[in-house]
Amino acid sequence: MNSQILRNDDLSNNYSRRKFINQAGVGFIAAVAVNSLITNTSYAQNVPLKIRIDPSDLVPVKLNLPALDDPSEVKRPEFFTPLNPEKKIGYAIVGLGHLSLEEILPAFGQSKFAKPVALVSGDPIKAKKVADQYGIDPKNIYNYQNFDTIKDNPAVQAVYIVLPNSMHEEFTIRAAKAGKHVLCEKPMAVSSKQAENMIAACKNAGKKLMIAYRIQYEPHNRYAQKLTREKTFGQVKIIDAVNGQNIGDPAQWRLKKKLAGGGALPDIGLYCLNTVRFLLGEEPDQVLASSYSTPNDPRFKEVEEAVFFQLRFPSGTIANCTTSYGIHQSRRYRCYGAKGGWFGLDPAFAYHLLKFEGSKVVDDHEENFNPSLPEKQQFALEMDHFAKCIIDNTVPYTPGEEGLQDQIIMEAIYESARIGKPIKLDTYNKIDAFRGTFTKSE
Repeated sequence: MNSQILRNDDLSNNYSRRKFINQAGVGFIAAVAVNSLITNTSYAQNVPLKIRIDPSDLVPVKLNLPALDDPSEVKRPEFFTPLNPEKKIGYAIVGLGHLSLEEILPAFGQSKFAKPVALVSGDPIKAKKVADQYGIDPKNIYNYQNFDTIKDNPAVQAVYIVLPNSMHEEFTIRAAKAGKHVLCEKPMAVSSKQAENMIAACKNAGKKLMIAYRIQYEPHNRYAQKLTREKTFGQVKIIDAVNGQNIGDPAQWRLKKKLAGGGALPDIGLYCLNTVRFLLGEEPDQVLASSYSTPNDPRFKEVEEAVFFQLRFPSGTIANCTTSYGIHQSRRYRCYGAKGGWFGLDPAFAYHLLKFEGSKVVDDHEENFNPSLPEKQQFALEMDHFAKCIIDNTVPYTPGEEGLQDQIIMEAIYESARIGKPIKLDTYNKIDAFRGTFTKSE
């Protein structure tokens, strides 16, 4: 691991402005003490001690309203019932790039159980502006050097790591050592070894680790999982999944192997891989892959442009997956059943406006069906799930082990593409072998 920390405004396309912070001892050594951060008593005032003593008290007050519609109409979803703000789980957002500013921080407005209480950034001016926008105490602003002092802030119970992939391991380990639970963006790391280190660090510290696979918490995808597992159209025999985009500035961090670990596969191809595993509940026992990069394209000097991979599952299901950084934005998947129909999402994988589609045989003809499903804020769903896991002391649905399995499979995909042959994988007879469960209240 590099002993220097990249000054990262995380998801910015302007990598050329990024500089390594030349601070000796950055990493796992003791951080510089900041008296104003560790002596302020407002932290204890903001987070009552009962949050750790009596989790059963952390239940939203539910209000009952009379029905407005006839019972024959679609049942209205349960209206938003947030927890008292003083009792919500406090998150520190580590990294203030596009994803944090455009999606994650705004999502707290729709969160029932989570709230932003701290920021970590290499840009103090930006951090101060963001803190002001979200009512975060300026004393709760950290940088990458003094991050470890977050251990002295009881207002922070969890950290959400939104950094370039190569930095996930370091900040997960530092957060665990600081006594904080960790929600980490995908891909989990840049190698299975790093993923194992992250899992071990959180277990040793007695802290929870969850990987931010928002797809697995989203209603459209959960409906597709239901149809798959209940074999509504017989066994799903074939799944076609595509996730592509036309990436821009060659200088951005996603196109730097040292920071990203790879190209299209770990960034957007991972959605195809993880979603297929989520739908089936099975683990693939073989992969076959190939990759391609357009010659002389300055974007792909270090990482691959496209990967085509096939996953074979013990039940006989085959998933054909395509991912590319060099095509018009396309996000979809379709599941083909053995009896009378198909279904999927188009668009899929996006943050908003997902659309379910399908076709089914009815007597002597075939009908399209497009169920209207609720639009939910995906980042609020995953942050609330993790907050509930902390409150209820349960294992997250997408724990570190789920991320590790994807890392192992992606390494096999790269190896298959390199040698041009199928790669055998370990077999697992258990459904959802690496997933936790949803809490009772969910």
